[in-house]
Amino acid sequence: MKNRKGVIILVTGLALLCLAYGLIEPYFVEVSEIDYASPDIPKAFDGKRIVFVSDIHYGLFYTKDRVSDIAKKVNDLTPDIVVFGGDYLSSDVKSAAPCFEELAKINAPLGKFGVMGNHDHWGHVKDVLGGMAYAEITPLDNKAEWINLDGERIKLGGVGDLWCDQQDIEPTIGDVTEKDFVILLSHNPDYAENMETDNVDLVLSGHTHGGQVTFFGLWAPYTNSGLGQKYMSGLIYLGNTKVYVSRGIGTVVLPIRFFARPEITVINLKAA
Repeated sequence: MKNRKGVIILVTGLALLCLAYGLIEPYFVEVSEIDYASPDIPKAFDGKRIVFVSDIHYGLFYTKDRVSDIAKKVNDLTPDIVVFGGDYLSSDVKSAAPCFEELAKINAPLGKFGVMGNHDHWGHVKDVLGGMAYAEITPLDNKAEWINLDGERIKLGGVGDLWCDQQDIEPTIGDVTEKDFVILLSHNPDYAENMETDNVDLVLSGHTHGGQVTFFGLWAPYTNSGLGQKYMSGLIYLGNTKVYVSRGIGTVVLPIRFFARPEITVINLKAA
C-alpha cells in the first residue's frame, strides 16, 4: 500500500511538473538559423537573410507586449526580407490593430510579405488585410513578386490557405525558369503535396505548431496535418523542392507547448 501511494505521489508530481513546464515553454522563443545554398541564388543575394515568422495567434493568450517582443527579436536579427506564414490572429480576437501596430515596427530593406492562415479567414479577412497594409506587409495569397537587387532577382510567391481559400500557384511559377530561385509561402504545408512543378526551390509553411504538445519532440499526437508526422516541423525534402515548416510563435486552444518551442527562423541565402 505504501509503495502504491508513493507511485501515485511520484506520478502526480511529474504530471504537475510537466504542466508547469508546458505553461512556461511558450515564452522560450528559439531562433533557428539555416544556411540555404543553391546555384539558383544570384550573387547579389548571397548572404541575404530571410526571417520567417508564422502563427502568432495574437489574442487572449498572446498579448500586444509579446508581439512587441517578437518584433524586437526580428529587428535584432537584421533581416533583409521578412515573411509571415499566416494565422496572425487567434479566432477570439476582437481587433487586429494592436498586433499589426507592432509588426509595423519590423524593418526589412527588401520588403515584408505574407499570406493568411485558416484562423485569419475565420472572420478576420478584412481586419488582417487592413492590418497588413498598415504594417506594409505585401499580401501574397495567390500572388507573387519579383525582388530585385543590383540587376538580379528572386521570386517570392504565395498561395491561399488550403482549408479556407483557393490555391493558384500560376502567379508564382508562370514566368520563371529552372534557373530562377523561387520561394513559395503556404500556410499549410500539406499543399506541397499538390504542387506539380519543379520550379519552386523552397516552400515556407507553419500551421502545425510543431505538434505543440509532443513526446519530447519525437512524436506528436496531433499535428494539424493530414500527413501525420511528415510535416510536423523542420526541413523536409520533397523531390526537387524543400519544405521548411516552422513551429510558429503562438498557441491554440490552450497556452501550452511541450518540447515544441516557439520559433523564429532565419534563412541565410548562399549562392553556391
